[in-house]
Amino acid sequence: MTAHEEARSGRKAPKSSPYRHPAAGWGAAKSVAEFLVRERSLVSGTRAIQRMNHENGGFDCPGCAWPDDRKGLHLDICENGIKHVTWEMTRKRVGRDFFAAHTVTELMEWSDFDLENQGRLTEPMVYDQASDRYLPITWDDAFAMVGRALRSLDDPDQASFYTSGRLSNEGTFLYQLLARELGTNNLPDCSNMCHEASGRALQASIGTGKGTVDVNDWQAADALFVFGVNAASNAPRMLTALAEAYRRGTQIVHINPMVEAAARDTIVPHEFVEMARFHATPTSTLNLQPRIGGDMALLRGMAKALLEASRTDPDAVDREFLGRYTHGYAACRQVCEDTSWETIEHQSGVAKRDILKAADIYRAADRTIISWCLGLTQHEHGVDTVREIVNLLLLRGNIGREGAGPSPVRGHSNVQGNRTCGIDHRPAPAFLDRLQEVCGFAPPRAHGLDTVRTIEAMNSGRVKVFVGMGGNFALAAPDTAYTYSGLRNCDLTVQVSTKLNRSHLVHGRQALILPCLGRTEKDHQRGGLQSVSVEDAMSMVHLSKGMKRPASTELKSEPAIIAGMARAALPDSATPWEAYVDDYDRIRDTMAQVLEGFDDFNRRVRRPLGFRIHQPARERVFLTPSGRAEFSHAGLPDVLNADGTLTLATIRSHDQWNTTVYSDNDRYRGIKNLRTLVFMNDEDMRERGIGTFDPVDIVSTAKDGSKRRLDGFLAVPYDIPPGCAAGYMPEMNVLCAIGDYSTQSDQPLMKHVKVTVTPATPAP
Repeated sequence: MTAHEEARSGRKAPKSSPYRHPAAGWGAAKSVAEFLVRERSLVSGTRAIQRMNHENGGFDCPGCAWPDDRKGLHLDICENGIKHVTWEMTRKRVGRDFFAAHTVTELMEWSDFDLENQGRLTEPMVYDQASDRYLPITWDDAFAMVGRALRSLDDPDQASFYTSGRLSNEGTFLYQLLARELGTNNLPDCSNMCHEASGRALQASIGTGKGTVDVNDWQAADALFVFGVNAASNAPRMLTALAEAYRRGTQIVHINPMVEAAARDTIVPHEFVEMARFHATPTSTLNLQPRIGGDMALLRGMAKALLEASRTDPDAVDREFLGRYTHGYAACRQVCEDTSWETIEHQSGVAKRDILKAADIYRAADRTIISWCLGLTQHEHGVDTVREIVNLLLLRGNIGREGAGPSPVRGHSNVQGNRTCGIDHRPAPAFLDRLQEVCGFAPPRAHGLDTVRTIEAMNSGRVKVFVGMGGNFALAAPDTAYTYSGLRNCDLTVQVSTKLNRSHLVHGRQALILPCLGRTEKDHQRGGLQSVSVEDAMSMVHLSKGMKRPASTELKSEPAIIAGMARAALPDSATPWEAYVDDYDRIRDTMAQVLEGFDDFNRRVRRPLGFRIHQPARERVFLTPSGRAEFSHAGLPDVLNADGTLTLATIRSHDQWNTTVYSDNDRYRGIKNLRTLVFMNDEDMRERGIGTFDPVDIVSTAKDGSKRRLDGFLAVPYDIPPGCAAGYMPEMNVLCAIGDYSTQSDQPLMKHVKVTVTPATPAP
């Protein structure tokens, strides 16, 4: 019985208490030690810690995309990274004997923790409908099965190729090559659910879909503004940057509906003297709590304050920069003047005096970085909000110079590299032109399907083959029941994975599980031991080389699996698939010809710490239609619910990485033995007659009026603004309707779900 099941059965009571300790520190060290003991990985886990994120022959952490240290730090690691790697390096195995003992119907009743906790997949498996079990299949037969399914399609757009953020750059390039040679741009990815808004906003504002700063800029900034980021759990290595910045005198402002542990103080584990002294370093100088979705109004207020100050202070805005490098400033100024302080306070949920504090910090700083994560993007107005960030930066010329600029926090180790290397359902014509010239085929030009539209197309029968390259699509996607029905409506689903998860059990009429090497494992091919490359959140590209013997001799690398499927589906392809797999340098040589900024790829990526992809916006060259940085001037959205409903945001617990749950604890929020919960404001609970740990029913109302529900979740009081609530994904993904996605970014509105919460209806 898992901790989750024990909590629900009453054997382990859930607990909630305020967390008062520093982020990381001894709490993290204790948690890591307990996890290593539980997973029986004290020796292998310790060895991995010494090799992870090292520039000389190490492997890249498969967790978050925070940049590696550039000063030779030997323990550039974090609690969640160690857990992620240990989870991958487990000694437990899932092979034919396991599947012979359990039907898919039986496994559907298991918890998601228990599924992944069985260990590493060891051989390819095929679903047998007659026995309701997965049976062994050879690699050749598995590839032939994929090939037959893809060749038999009436239209290449009847296939969709999804990827999570951990696929290497080399695997990414081959994967998009497979899809486009087949004839489709149906390349949905996890960015469609996470940072699509960031990419579209930055592209429109400054001509690049990425942030412009690097880790050195973080060390040079006078002020850091961190919006919608739970750094201690989602980008824990950021804590080092925050602690160092505070000690330098940098002003640090956290803006989040929930004041997270990382927004208070930290003890960085590799700072041994501070650990020994139990000495915490503050990580903020100001914390503001807007209502969910109120960040855009708060940003508008900061810009308004700056413009008002400019009437008497000529240095409040950078007039020279504005005149030389920007377009649309007058319209932006007008919309700020036309937006009343009353409206800004009402929509943000933050008092004018507190917004002015943040504006004063920004105005006093010479160099400012603004960072953000999914707290800003998973909203209807996510693109407008990120553009409002750029507006604020432009007002003081905080772009294209040291210590300043936009810095989105990417949550998965190579999700930015996936997009850079071709995973894009809306590919740029220039990229397709180069692909055609170098690779010798005519790629499709029409836009493909993103995540939401792939799910809709599976349900309607327009997508018949779904390939999942990593991740756990069934749980990561919104509207769980609808996603399940779409996957089950496919003729074939293919999941390339390291561990058993829900997506293997929610499958098409035919289904394959193809087990792959993990990031920690050695990748031997005919050309010798191979390395792959990844791109971090700040555009640094570097190599990653596994250190451990593979969990099974039957495992194949992701490039090898992609090439095997491609050769079976495209028998007449002129692409040298086999040669690419023999030596990944050959893939990189082709990538160097196709991808902007990858010139001389093989040599540059072997430099210590790799290389940074050139970004014109960093040099104040803006590849926009006007040739200048573009101000936006969108109206403020109304983010309040007028009918007494709450706005719910789905979040992750601390002991979780994306859909992988390590335990039912959330240390930094003071939660133990519980995941089926909803965090609520005290007053909202009292108004509804709800007490701590009372069971509640949660009903969401979609844009189309349809409703979805979760029953029997437990209410937990928390410091969150009135009218707001939060709960864990993937459990709460069921509440987000497939049709509730942003018209600006097409992202599911996972941080803006309209719900009613009532005391649970007693069982009859």
